[in-house]
Amino acid sequence: MEHIAVSIIDALSAHHVSPQIINFIIAMIPLLELRGSILVAGGALGLPFIQTYITAVLGNMLPIPFILLFIEKIFAFMKRAKHLRGIPDFFESRAMKKSDQIAKYGYLGLFLFVAIPLPGTGAWTGSLLAVLLGLDRKKSLLFIFFGVLTAGLIMSMISYGVIQTIIGLIN
Repeated sequence: MEHIAVSIIDALSAHHVSPQIINFIIAMIPLLELRGSILVAGGALGLPFIQTYITAVLGNMLPIPFILLFIEKIFAFMKRAKHLRGIPDFFESRAMKKSDQIAKYGYLGLFLFVAIPLPGTGAWTGSLLAVLLGLDRKKSLLFIFFGVLTAGLIMSMISYGVIQTIIGLIN
C-alpha cells in the first residue's frame, strides 16, 4: 500500500502537481482513502493540518455518491460479462464478511465502520455495504460523511501528533 502512495506522489510530483491535489487524489483511491492520504500529506508532502484534513475529506467523499447510486448497475453489467463476472463477486463477498456491525446497528454501525480507521474499513466499503444491505442511500451518505469526518480527525491526530513529537525530539 505504501509503495502505491509513493508511486503516485513521484508520478504527480514529476508533473508539478500541487501537494494538495496529490492528497486529494490519494484520498479517492480505494484501500488508501482518507487514512493513507492524511499519513502521506502530513509526512511526505508536509502539508499543514487544515489543508490536509479538508482535501482528504473532499477527496474521500467525491466517489461515494457515485458508488451509492451506480454500484448495483455497474456490478450487474460486470456479472453479465464473462471475463468480469468474478470482480463484483469478489468485492461483494469481501464486503459482506464485514457487514455484521452494520447489519446489527444500522446507520450507527455504518458510521462506526467508516469512522474507526482499521484495515478493510472506510467510505468505499461502507458505501458498498450500505447498498448491499439495502440501506437508504441519502441517510447512508450522511452517516458515511460523518464517519469520514471522524476518521479524518482520528488520523490527523495520530499523524500530526507523531510528526510534532518527532520534530520536538529533533530540535
